Amino acid sequence: MNMAAANAKMVVIIGPTAIGKSKLAIKISEQFFGEIINTDSRQVYRYMDIGTAKPSISDQTRVPHHMIDINLPDNNFSLGAFIKLANEMVEQVSVRGNLPIICGGTGQYIWGIVEGWDVPNTLPNQKFRDVKLKEAKEQGVEFLHDQLAVIDPERASEIDPRNVRRVIRALEIIKETGFKPSQFAKQRRTEFNPLIIGLTTSRPDLYRMIDLRVDHMMQTGFLEEVKELTIKGYKMGVGSLASPGYRELGQYLEGTYSLEEAISKTKFQTHRLARRQYTWFKSEDTRINWLDINKVDVYQQASTLIKDYLSQTSSMVQ
Repeated sequence: MNMAAANAKMVVIIGPTAIGKSKLAIKISEQFFGEIINTDSRQVYRYMDIGTAKPSISDQTRVPHHMIDINLPDNNFSLGAFIKLANEMVEQVSVRGNLPIICGGTGQYIWGIVEGWDVPNTLPNQKFRDVKLKEAKEQGVEFLHDQLAVIDPERASEIDPRNVRRVIRALEIIKETGFKPSQFAKQRRTEFNPLIIGLTTSRPDLYRMIDLRVDHMMQTGFLEEVKELTIKGYKMGVGSLASPGYRELGQYLEGTYSLEEAISKTKFQTHRLARRQYTWFKSEDTRINWLDINKVDVYQQASTLIKDYLSQTSSMVQ
């Protein structure tokens, strides 16, 4: 990344799923000439619109969005590849004179950009992957997750054991590089001094918001989206489609669960996702300006923080 990007102003909006990050990012972008750079690991995939709460076409027309719909659901998209593309996009937005607004809930993606992680772009080792997939089938997914937990407990705590692809990728990186995935953050080089705004609320309130969102997804065609993906030849529960909702609705279509059970399990797994997201965004992290959505006017508070931040960074440049 060149110096223009390294010295760029940048606003980061983080928080758990369903908290309202995208809505805030759009309003802020309209006020401050911003462009949104997605850091939701599922919204990078095409055809996964409703189940990932992807910004609507209308929202994407209101404000430029980047890093959305750039890959197919069955293609692997590594952390290193994402960071490289996102950094290039931050630079392009800055060169245009606009404000890059990083928005999403995937901690690795966010800190990878903010902290300039140097992630080795290791090539896939298909033989190793095949061996691990066989182990997962014979011993169970927890068997692989336990292997990772012994070597790199920090990274293991951030991955759902059911996400076999990510667990195997972490083990693969260890084998190929000799480094723990969690060490990437410890080899960081500071690229930015961004303003980081975190949205939060109480767990019971968050879980209610998640449940309402899942209900809304079902009402607006989530099941039909899963059926269409299946018709296209994608297998639910594999890779990116191991995300909450896709796996469970796929199991409903296979007859494993009733629709009511699939919806209930989707809500439960999304609660788990939110808890894992909080492990990346720690309350004691002094870099994060936390705003409780039920205690403050989030837009007004965020607007004030950004005005102060931009005035400070402008004076520093002068």
